[in-house]
Amino acid sequence: MEQLDFVGIGDTVVDAFIRLREDQAHTTVCKIDANASEICMPFGAKVPYDFVKVVYAVGNSANACVSASRLGLKSALITNLGNDDDGAKCVASLKKDGVSTEYVKQYNDIKTNYHYVLWYGSERTILIKHEVFPYILPQDFVGPKWLYLSSLGETSLDFHHEIATYLAAHPETKLAFQPGTFQIKLGTDALKDLYAHTEVFFCNVEEARLILKTDEPEPKKLARMMTALGPKITVITDGPKGAYVFDGTDVWFMPVYPDIAPPYDRTGAGDSFASTFIAALALGKEPREAVTWAPVNSMSVVQKIGAQEGLLSRAELEKYLAEAPADYKAVKLD
Repeated sequence: MEQLDFVGIGDTVVDAFIRLREDQAHTTVCKIDANASEICMPFGAKVPYDFVKVVYAVGNSANACVSASRLGLKSALITNLGNDDDGAKCVASLKKDGVSTEYVKQYNDIKTNYHYVLWYGSERTILIKHEVFPYILPQDFVGPKWLYLSSLGETSLDFHHEIATYLAAHPETKLAFQPGTFQIKLGTDALKDLYAHTEVFFCNVEEARLILKTDEPEPKKLARMMTALGPKITVITDGPKGAYVFDGTDVWFMPVYPDIAPPYDRTGAGDSFASTFIAALALGKEPREAVTWAPVNSMSVVQKIGAQEGLLSRAELEKYLAEAPADYKAVKLD
């Protein structure tokens, strides 16, 4: 079998976006402190909404595979779905975007994951429910150039060890690891074999502090600290403030790409950033150049509903790069 460029591993879901009205008579945002807010609505009330849009075959790794495919890489997804109407629509969506479904498994007695996204302004709160699927690598699995691992359910610990064992036996495959909530909750000791085989690690600054159990305020220091766990390259994102990459020698800071319009929906911004960085590496770019690609796709994704509609082709992304401001470049930090 032909070696693929990019294979994602992770749970796949259907997202139903419920656009809440920005009407303070029914819904508002309550500020708790500088870092947290809440959606507030009257208990027991009938709360009006504008519309619902259902998006199929999403989730961190599914989004990453679509991103890689649009940038010209041969990609596939290892995931579980129900053998139901939602599962069929997810498979069709992946195929439409050029993602191979040869490693997708469907089960008759398990439903496809279905989430509800409460969308208010450009932000969202997601009501999640992960079905309990069996996790196992395909028996005929041919190691890709890049394996991209992200969010999995709470019964997947042994599967992580299986992946680490596979990577130890197949050094030709590099791992990109963007942990989800459960993987962060597990802690680094439980996943130390996986961290040890990680080529590129992604998280945001808040997640980095949780993972490292530190109050360190400087993202550039967090990026260096993360490599003590095993990753060769670490990427720490800091929202609209930019991102930091430690390439094993130097730390690089990258600002965001200027928004072409106010963000419409921020879902998938992190997935597009991480997957585009890996796609650039797979296409032969160095980390300091790859990190100039990543914010462009993030900027584009937040202009559309969901995590995939705004993903760019390579030609579209390179056009944005050619038109970037003069100060849009990676800067080496001391």
